[in-house]
Amino acid sequence: MVDATGRTTVAADYFQGYSVVGIIAVIGVLFVAVAFGAGRLLRPVVPTPEKLLTYECGVDPVGEGWAHTQVRYYVYAFLYVIFAVDSIFLFPWATIFAAPGFGGVTLVEMFVFLGFLTVGLLYAWKKGVLEWT
Repeated sequence: MVDATGRTTVAADYFQGYSVVGIIAVIGVLFVAVAFGAGRLLRPVVPTPEKLLTYECGVDPVGEGWAHTQVRYYVYAFLYVIFAVDSIFLFPWATIFAAPGFGGVTLVEMFVFLGFLTVGLLYAWKKGVLEWT
């Protein structure tokens, strides 16, 4: 844009793109607010003791809210996540390994990476984490 003195205003061009994004964001927020408001106005509100009762999986709540949970299930889940996420790194390595000039370096790096995984797995095995008893 050129102002009255003949200078170009870079700021106006710069913020014009952001104004479109801002308008779309405001429209999105208004859409969500109207949807929640309409839901609140149109829904029936009739609280009964049955509706206020805690319900989970068709079983009525009995006893205390605190239950003893075995930690070993979390350890298995944690180990699975570690090895699943680490195995994702093998796929990009395979594509880089095929590129010219990266073969030897990437091979050494991957063996170092697999060595760390092996040390972690051996440590978990030695500690008895992988036992299901």
